[in-house]
Amino acid sequence: LILLTGLSGFADDVTNFLRILCQWIDRLNEYVGRMVAWVTFLVVIVVFTDVVMRYAFRISFVFIQELEWHLFAFIFLMGAGYTLFKDGHVRVDIIYQRLGPKAQAWVNFIGVLFFLIPGCYMIIATSSNFVYNSWSVLEGSPDPGGIPYRFILKSTIPAGFVLILLQGISMGIKSLFTILGKNMEKGPKSYHLERDYRS
Repeated sequence: LILLTGLSGFADDVTNFLRILCQWIDRLNEYVGRMVAWVTFLVVIVVFTDVVMRYAFRISFVFIQELEWHLFAFIFLMGAGYTLFKDGHVRVDIIYQRLGPKAQAWVNFIGVLFFLIPGCYMIIATSSNFVYNSWSVLEGSPDPGGIPYRFILKSTIPAGFVLILLQGISMGIKSLFTILGKNMEKGPKSYHLERDYRS
C-alpha cells in the first residue's frame, strides 16, 4: 500500500511538472509572438517608405531593401512557434477535421514524435556551423550600403526552430494527456494553459 501510494504521488508530481513545462513553453512563445507582432508593424512602415521613395522620389537604398527581407525572415522564423501554439499553421488534410479529440491527439502526438522533433533537430544541428561561421567573421551584406549584421539574422534560424521544437513538445504533452484522458487544467494547482494571454 505504501508502495502504491508512493507511485501515485510520483505520477502526480510528473503530471504537475509536465503541466508547468507546457505553461512555461506556451508563455514563452506567447511573449515572442507579441514581439513579432510589433516587428510586423515595422515591416509595413519600412515597405511603405521604400515604395514612396522609389516611385515618388526615384531613390532606392540597398539598406532598406535588405531590411525588408531581414524583417520578413525574422517574422517567419521567430513567429513559427507562436503560430504552432495558436494552431495557425495551414493544415492540408481531409480526414483530420472529421476525427474525434482522441484520434486528433494521436495524429498530433505521432506527428510531433516522428516528424516535428526529428525535423527541428536536423535543422538546428545542420545550421549550427552555418551560424557559427557567420559569427566568427561577423558576416555582413556583400553589397555596398547593405546591412552589416547579417550574422544576427542567421542566428534566428536555429533560434526559431528551437521555439518550434519547444512548442512541439508542449503540443505532444497535451496530446498525450488527451489520449490518457487527463485534464491539463486540473491538478493540485490550476494551470490554465490555453487561456488567452492577451487579456
